[in-house]
Amino acid sequence: MKAIRRFTVRPVLPEPLTPLADLARNLRWSWHAETRELFQSVDPDGWQAAGGDPVRLLGAVSAARLAELAGDRRFLRRLAVVTADLDDYVGGGRWYQSHESGAELPAAIAYFSPEFGITAALPQYSGGLGILAGDHLKAASDLGVPLIGVGLLYRHGYFRQSLSRDGWQQEHYPVLDPNELPVSLLRDADATPARVSLSLPGGRALHAHIWQARVGRVPLLLLDSDVEDNDAPAREVTDRLYGGGSDHRLLQEMLLGIGGVRAVRTYCDLTGHPAPEVFHTNEGHAGFLGLERIRELEGEQGLGFDAAVEAVRAGTVFTTHTPVPAGIDRFERSLVARHFGEGGELPGVPVDRILELGAESYPGGDPGVFNMAVMGLRLAQRANGVSTLHGAVSRGMFAGLWPGFDPGDVPITSVTNGVHAPTWVAPEVVRLGIRQIGPGRTEDALSVGGSRRWDAVADIPDQDVWDLRRVLREQLVQEVRDRLRASWLQRGAAEAELGWVDSVLDPDVLTIGFARRVPSYKRLTLMLRDPERLRRLLLDPERPVQIVVAGKAHPADDGGKRLVQELVRFADDPRVRHRIVFLPDYGMAMAQKLYPGCDVWLNNPLRPLEACGTSGMKAALNGCLNLSVLDGWWDEWFEPDFGWAIPTADGVGTDEERRDDLEANALYELIEGRVAPRFYDRAGRTGLPVRWIEMVRRTLVSLGPKVLAGRMVREYVERLYAPAALAHRALTPDAARDLAWWKGRVRAAWPRVGVEHVEALAAAPVNGTAELGATLTLRVQVSLDALTPDDVEVQAVAGRVDAQDVIRDGRAFPLKPSVGPDLEGRWVYEGPLALDRTGPFGYTVRILPSHPLLATPAELGLLAGPSETDTAGPGPGVVLR
Repeated sequence: MKAIRRFTVRPVLPEPLTPLADLARNLRWSWHAETRELFQSVDPDGWQAAGGDPVRLLGAVSAARLAELAGDRRFLRRLAVVTADLDDYVGGGRWYQSHESGAELPAAIAYFSPEFGITAALPQYSGGLGILAGDHLKAASDLGVPLIGVGLLYRHGYFRQSLSRDGWQQEHYPVLDPNELPVSLLRDADATPARVSLSLPGGRALHAHIWQARVGRVPLLLLDSDVEDNDAPAREVTDRLYGGGSDHRLLQEMLLGIGGVRAVRTYCDLTGHPAPEVFHTNEGHAGFLGLERIRELEGEQGLGFDAAVEAVRAGTVFTTHTPVPAGIDRFERSLVARHFGEGGELPGVPVDRILELGAESYPGGDPGVFNMAVMGLRLAQRANGVSTLHGAVSRGMFAGLWPGFDPGDVPITSVTNGVHAPTWVAPEVVRLGIRQIGPGRTEDALSVGGSRRWDAVADIPDQDVWDLRRVLREQLVQEVRDRLRASWLQRGAAEAELGWVDSVLDPDVLTIGFARRVPSYKRLTLMLRDPERLRRLLLDPERPVQIVVAGKAHPADDGGKRLVQELVRFADDPRVRHRIVFLPDYGMAMAQKLYPGCDVWLNNPLRPLEACGTSGMKAALNGCLNLSVLDGWWDEWFEPDFGWAIPTADGVGTDEERRDDLEANALYELIEGRVAPRFYDRAGRTGLPVRWIEMVRRTLVSLGPKVLAGRMVREYVERLYAPAALAHRALTPDAARDLAWWKGRVRAAWPRVGVEHVEALAAAPVNGTAELGATLTLRVQVSLDALTPDDVEVQAVAGRVDAQDVIRDGRAFPLKPSVGPDLEGRWVYEGPLALDRTGPFGYTVRILPSHPLLATPAELGLLAGPSETDTAGPGPGVVLR
């Protein structure tokens, strides 16, 4: 019989046990072993049944057991120690509080993301973007960074995946009751639920409650539109992560950005938390936060639109995660205009100016769409990609916003992602670290980094390393068998026909893992390119290989589902099903077993379409070796001492079939010729694979400190958050108005700004050659129209040139005004140019806007240079000897 109404009955904890409630509600337990062990001791069977979720555990434990624990002195002592540790963690000073920059650091940072992967007990994530956001919050908490996370609370989360009998992906959307999740309602002073509201066309409204999760020291605010005052469509706005059509997605992103800012203001007012000086938008989904802040500044401080834009930009950081335009949210302009027009949201903010912010007003852009990433870049003075290679890809992808600039000059930097080691490192690995370097030093190494602590791994005996790897592999084998059996039963198999599952995988066989989302560019099925060759690898009598695969295709991506089905059908073959498995419903709980248990982590995307690829980082922290295309983070940090690079067929152009054939063949050859032989090489007295163990050590020593989320967050603080906070403080209302006025004046004059004449004076090259170390003196005549030298920077840019006379890796040399202005606004600039490189060499001259409040001279996207006939003396192509 089905219940007509569902609600949650919470246990009444005996007074001595009341601290358990606070421990359960702070998600630090998800990465703090002592807290998890305490909850497990409450009821070991119940802990397993609750999936390691303390809130569910406390909701199910019997009153008798609680009474017993309330009188258990040993348990109460442990409870007191863990409670005190959390209090110290939350209230004590950490890295941020003792940073040498002190008052220059922002008082608070608001971090917006459409998804957060904190723990499987709070399923508000779909893949890498959410896991990265969760790790960002956890590392910020460990470092004491005053972050406020902002997202949405999806009542169905992301879908749960199962398989049909023939291997087709099926989606299920279980209903999540917030009262059964580790979150609590934010309440006003009168105890009523706090909420934010947005105006919708036609006189409708969108209301949302604010749920709060505690991520260590960091509050995470999650907006929920399932509010009784909403009409039915509005209540469903936060139903599913990445669900619905364009209007639904637009409303989600308006609620995230605009409603999120209002939620932050409400939270700070109610709790006294410092107001954010910096707003960080994790991908373009939250880009509308800039519009809400413009509305605030126009209304509260009386700034005009242009001045408000400058003030907002100064304190905004934008991180892009996609290397392809197809990964960016784009909406029809008419849809955006309807929601921000008359009767819609943000009254008083001109809709035509809003539309300009998201306009693809560059060659190849679509004038009919509103681009969320473009708006994000225009409203952020600082932007970054998530690996060095992705930063370069992003500069090329968005170069149209900075016309005339070389991609290398586009103001998008990079901060390579990292992963939160305490979340992803297996307890067995942690225990080995504690045994080797001590508990405090191990905790610091995992959270903060420090190469000297990681160097201690080099002293761990070979036998200990190998025994650990065997234990982790054995645990994975059991996990795979359990999950595989459950999957087959769900597919309709009978228990009697599943005896073979008990022999799936072998804890002594080389184990390769591959798990990620399943868009086509990640190439789930590249390993199937030559099925017979793969079978030979799996069934090799001397050096067998076994593969564990997992991944979800987007519900609307039938192409991705066909890839899953192709892999599943291969893995269902009785000849190989003991050597290759596909596990459905990939998520955090599975990943935490999968990364440690694999010997090799495989990644074979189409280069350069993997923005970062943090799964390989998590594997590396557990001593798993990477076998990957040189893409994302692996392109940046690969060394043959600790992994393998899959060669790419970059020269085959658009022939996708040939490219996949070549790269699959390279993958097979690496496994056959190098990976498997090294794993099974047991020469010597010990019978251990000594060279493999050394690669494990090099992985931990060399990659360990680099791949940490703590390293990543420190970079954000020092390179982006701190400068953004200083810029935010400098942009007082008067300064913002002055900067907006100055930019308008520069833009108006710029069509008449240019380099009119360039000549080389002293040490001019003879017959097209010059000596290394010589110095050219340049004299340049420029037209500045109504501008002055204080408004511009004139530079010579020099470096090696290619066959097309394009300067590569150019270096800028400033030139100074020497004469001027004449009656037509022309100035003469002069300056030295050092000839510091041999080979084909060239230079050019350019003019850029200059102002103390610009983060970069490229900020306005304005550049003026010489025409082809404006030079005298040597042009590009001068050869130095």
